[in-house]
Amino acid sequence: MAEEQQDVETLKRRGRRRLVGAVALVLAAVVILPMVFDPEPKSTQTPVTVRIPAENEVPAFAPKPAPKAPPATQAPSAQAPSSEYVIQVGAYARPEAVIAKLASAKLPYYTEPMAGNLTRVRAGPFASREAADQALGKLKELGLKPGAVTAKTG
Repeated sequence: MAEEQQDVETLKRRGRRRLVGAVALVLAAVVILPMVFDPEPKSTQTPVTVRIPAENEVPAFAPKPAPKAPPATQAPSAQAPSSEYVIQVGAYARPEAVIAKLASAKLPYYTEPMAGNLTRVRAGPFASREAADQALGKLKELGLKPGAVTAKTG
């Protein structure tokens, strides 16, 4: 009886192993065979078409005439440097503390909204470059890290 029990257990074990092996082979066949027999992988890009015209379809090349030079007499004020200078103090999410420092130092300033939640703070405008350089020194004394002196645009 014990011998029959061992034979039954052995047969069951062999049957399970064969079943697991068969499932693994079928799974491998389902996954790998389509990749092997696919002649060309599917492309996600759309095909590009290029049309090259024949020689008789292209018009002859003719260069464009050069634009006329502007008159030599221009106003001298257009060449003069900007008369107002500004210093970027920084860009802050909460500029109140910096504005308070600038107000206590009696430096002129203005703010510009930026993208996101930032506000750009600039000192100025100053009438001359020398006045802007003096203000730059004051900003550094206040413990700020200002940018360079630039001409005001706009």
